[in-house]
Amino acid sequence: MNLFRKPVTWVVAVLAAVVLSIGLYLFQPWRLFTTVEVNEALPAVPAPAASAPAGAPAVQRLAGGRFRSHEHPTKGTATILRLPNGDRVLRIENLSTSDGPDLRVWLTDQPVTGDWFSVGKGRTLELGHLKGNKGNANYAIPAGADLGVLKSVTIWCKRFSVSFGAAALA
Repeated sequence: MNLFRKPVTWVVAVLAAVVLSIGLYLFQPWRLFTTVEVNEALPAVPAPAASAPAGAPAVQRLAGGRFRSHEHPTKGTATILRLPNGDRVLRIENLSTSDGPDLRVWLTDQPVTGDWFSVGKGRTLELGHLKGNKGNANYAIPAGADLGVLKSVTIWCKRFSVSFGAAALA
């Protein structure tokens, strides 16, 4: 008796193909083996604003910290810089983490703990898609962002609501 002549075999095969396709779309397992490297220079230093005091430093370091691994091993540093014109930038340097299906850079009001999900539970501000899972990148911080409240940065997987890694900004 030929197994492929039974209708149930075809139904099971089609269902298996659909489930496999959905699983591949959601999890994108090949991204565990891909690397997107970015190497942006420090932000360009525009001319100082008219209100800037004479002799003000070209770039000021406001806060920073080291990444702590969460869902995936993550290394590197995050630093908030103020440019002479008053613009603020999040600078991520020497980043090394896994690539993922929908990674974002978020500032959050949550403390950095061992809990992968906690950093997404509070107030967040998305700075954009992660530019690369290796290297150095800059992310503009909107002028109205309250850095007195947003005390950490996370590499957030939006698809699965989990942090790959986070850094406290002290």
